[in-house]
This record gives sequence, C-alpha cells and structure tokens, in this order.
Amino acid sequence: MTYNPFQKFSWKLAHGRSLELGPRGVLMAIVNVTPDSFSDGGRFIDAVAAVAQGVRCLEEGALILDIGGESTRPDAAAVSAEEEQARILPVIAALARDTDALISVDTYRASTAQLAVDAGAHIVNDVHGLQREPDIATVAARTGAGICIMHTGRGREKLADVIADQFEFLDRSLDIAAAAGLERDRIILDPGFGFAKDTDENLELMARFAELHRFELPFLVGTSRKRFVGAVSGREAADRDMATAATTALLRVAGAAIFRIHDVANSKDALAMADAMLHARAR
Repeated sequence: MTYNPFQKFSWKLAHGRSLELGPRGVLMAIVNVTPDSFSDGGRFIDAVAAVAQGVRCLEEGALILDIGGESTRPDAAAVSAEEEQARILPVIAALARDTDALISVDTYRASTAQLAVDAGAHIVNDVHGLQREPDIATVAARTGAGICIMHTGRGREKLADVIADQFEFLDRSLDIAAAAGLERDRIILDPGFGFAKDTDENLELMARFAELHRFELPFLVGTSRKRFVGAVSGREAADRDMATAATTALLRVAGAAIFRIHDVANSKDALAMADAMLHARAR
C-alpha cells in the first residue's frame, strides 16, 4: 500500500504523552532563549519573558513549544552545554509546571536532552540528525521522548540532487536511531530548510517534497523567516511571516505534518485553509 502522509500516526512522546499527526497540521512555536538568533535574538533571553512568549503562542494555537538555548544561524557563536542548559531548563520546567503544552528541546547535546526531559520536555529536536552526538538517540530511547531528526548540509559534501542527499543523510541518522533502540513511532523527520541550502535548493526541496514520503514517516518543516523566504519575497527577516504562511499552506498540501514557526497567528490561518481544502478533496 502506498504511504499516505495524511493518515493517522500516533507520535509517542515522553511522560506518557502522544500526538496524533496526519489528518490535521500541527504548529510548533519557536521560543529562542538566545541573544543572537537571526530574527528574534534577545527578545526572550530572560526566562520570564520566554515563558510568557510560550503561553502567548499556546493561546494563539500552537500545540508544541520548541525551546532552544543556542542559535543555529550560520555565523552564531557557540555556547557551552552549561550555558545552554542555564538558559532553557528554567523555561522548560516552568512551562511543564504551568501549562499542558507539549515541549520540545532544540539541542544536539545528549546531556542537555537528558536534563530537558527530566525537567518536563516531551520531544528532542536535533538539528544535526543524531550525527554530532549519537548518544542523544540513546537518551531519547531511554526516556521515551519523541525525536525529530533533521537533515543538514553543514560540514559535509552534499550530493548534487537535493532528494538523493536527503536520503543519504537521513538513512544514516535512522540507522543510528535503530541501533539505539528507538521505535519508529517515536521518530519524525525534518528536511532542514535553509541549513547549507541555497534558494534554488530550498525551492526544489519544496517542489519535490512529496518524494520524501518514501521514508514513510511524518515530516516537520521549518521555513519560518528563512533567508530563501526573504530572497523570494524581498523582505527582511521580521517581515517574512506572510510569506512563511504561504510556505506552510503549500507544504501542508504536499504532506508535511508539523510546522515550526515564529508567528503562530498567520500560519494558523494558512494551515486551516490548507486542511479545509485537503478534507474537501478527500470527501
């Protein structure tokens, strides 16, 4: 039977939680507890401000909050594990205590992932696809966390074909996950829009997105305010939310399940329209 990205998939998460993916798109709100993220750096570096932003995003319609303590923009300064943890752990603990949100930790470090799940996180979101610190897969397996495995082109030679490179990289990541004992129903994938991909590559990845369903796993996508969105729209990072919402609708129709975004309201409306059209088509 051909894989259907709109069929129900129960994504198993830490602390006994789960999330149904497939029939309707899901919004994951970005909460960067950093001074230097590319579009909102410094706005939520204070834990109180970060928690308040998380609550606002939930009220606007996000189901997942993705908490990060180290910027992933190409020229960002590295931070230590201790600094990353000092930034995010109080935010995760407060949100876990005061809300019913699903909480994701945006980290590639196994130690940070462990402490974040201990503090209440349900999901580990690794932008290095388990390949920088493979022990992070063991942490996810041991804690029962859901994991998002992201593709990146950074620090390696890419294949010329964007889809072939997705399979080359993510197949290696899935082998790491399997070796750690991670069950398939705890795994989703992310094609890594922007990460060492130029505008043409990102647009081709969007155009050929349906080919990724050969993985037979749900996909999270993160196009929010990315440079290629600015290249197409002609807008600076802070003014790219409408163009981001357009990518949300387009990628939802192509079968993406989760949308990692800065601005919840615009993407919520775009997602509602895409889902309404998909349900009309299915009738």
